[in-house]
This record gives sequence, structure tokens and C-alpha cells, in this order.
Amino acid sequence: MSLDKLSLEEWIQSAEEKSVPFADFCVDFQSRQMELPAAEVMTRMEAILSVMEESIAAGLKGPRSKGGLVGGDAQKLQQYDQSQKKNIMGSFISKAVTYSLAVGEANAAMGRIVAAPTAGSSGVLPAVLFTLRDEYALSQTELAKGLVVAGAIGMVIASRASLAGAAGGCQAECGSAGAMAAGAIVSLLGGTPAQAGHAVAITIKNMLGLVCDPVAGLVEVPCVKRNAGAVAQAIVAAEMAMAGIESVIPVDEVIDAMDSVGQSMHCSLKETAQGGLAVTPTGLALTEKIFGSTK
Repeated sequence: MSLDKLSLEEWIQSAEEKSVPFADFCVDFQSRQMELPAAEVMTRMEAILSVMEESIAAGLKGPRSKGGLVGGDAQKLQQYDQSQKKNIMGSFISKAVTYSLAVGEANAAMGRIVAAPTAGSSGVLPAVLFTLRDEYALSQTELAKGLVVAGAIGMVIASRASLAGAAGGCQAECGSAGAMAAGAIVSLLGGTPAQAGHAVAITIKNMLGLVCDPVAGLVEVPCVKRNAGAVAQAIVAAEMAMAGIESVIPVDEVIDAMDSVGQSMHCSLKETAQGGLAVTPTGLALTEKIFGSTK
């Protein structure tokens, strides 16, 4: 491993050797990296959580995006779930998906969000964290620890691959956000450091190769709904990991594979709006409607 690459496997091993929860290991690591007391790190995380919560509330009001392609879907899903109709996903995933749509729609309407790790994937982590709060009565301090875990995972991914759609496709954005959320879920629900690593690996494996093909170059279609998909993947991976299901490929190698896939991906599928859904007949028609041209 080169000196500029971080290793999630090494962090997991260190946490297990010290017999400390992965969240506590990550808080201590961030405290040392930022040269701040742990309490200050947590205070900063809680401030970020406040912005995330506000973005969920803003999105649930049903704002329309600047491009006019998205808006109101979070409200629709919330109303459906509250109508006592058959809920296929169950309360936890339904609420998390609703929250993810809300943040994505708030972002598309130029609202204030937290890039987690990017604006295009900003709905995933807040959706998972605040659903955990609602369903498991977690405290703000606990959520802040989950956010630190997610941030640590993002740091590793950034050092070994990329968090940018322009560099690695949407696997690098929504895939990374899902992986960060999956690790946070496991940590917050009492899973082991190793299980958190398996959750990260499983999420990325399930989203490997996801392209970035925004219609009209806007962070609207398919970006908002992809956040919802990433939330579901994160929850699935976390549940599998906590059940004792392991990733055959170690997590660092999975991240490295994502980097390799991103590098081999054609530029038309990396945020340029020159491939995939962006160049379907409908995609091109919407581009022309919004900008007056498909160029």
C-alpha cells in the first residue's frame, strides 16, 4: 500500500485489537487528525446534522427543481406510506427512501444541503441517520458518532479511489455514500468493526459500475432516485453484515476495484451528459426544452 492510501482494513484491525467500538476509534482518529478535542469534533458533527435535518424538512415540503424535472416525490411516498396501503418495503426502508428523496429534491431546488460525500449523493447519509434516530430512538450524540464513522469511510474511499462522478461515475458518488451509510448503520446498531467493513464492501460491490449520466447535465434525473436506491443498498448490506455474512473480497480491494472500474469507464458515462439516460430520445428532448439545444 502506498503512503498516500488509507486502509480501512488496518483501522478495523486496530479497533479490534484495542477492543473499542469502531465509532470510538474513528472519533479518536479524527480528533488527532484535526488536532481538536473529541468533544469539539462531536460539536461540529452535530452542527452538520442540523443542516441535514433541515434539508429533509425542506424537501418534504415538495419544492420543484430549477430544471423542473423533479419535485414532490418525497411527499408522494410519505403520503402513500401513511395511507395504510400495502407497504412493500416496510417502515424503516420506506422512511429512509422518503428522506433520501427529500434531500435530493431540496438540493435540486437549490436548497442548503450537506455534500455527503457530494451534492449529487447528499440524500443517502442523512436519510439513514435520521431514520435510525426515529426508529431506534438514537440520541444526537450517537448520530454524530455515526457521522464520524461515515466520514472516516469516505476518507479511505477518497484516498484509494474517488468520490467524484466526473472521475468514477455514480458508483463513486451514490456508491460511496451508500458504503458510508452502511458502515454507520452497523456501528450505530452495535455491530463489530469487521462487520462495518463487510457492510462497506458489500454495498460497493452491489453498486460497482454505476454510471453518471445526468439528463441535461443537471443533478436531477436520475440522481435523486439513485439516492433512494443507494439507501436501500446500504440497509441491505448492513443487515447482511450484522447477520454474519462476509464479503469474500476484502474491503480495501473492493475500493481499489471501484477505482479501476472508474478509470476504465468511458468519459460519456462520467458526468458529461453524453451517454446513458442523458442521450435517450426523452433525455435529449428535455435538454432541448430546458436549454433550447442539445449541445
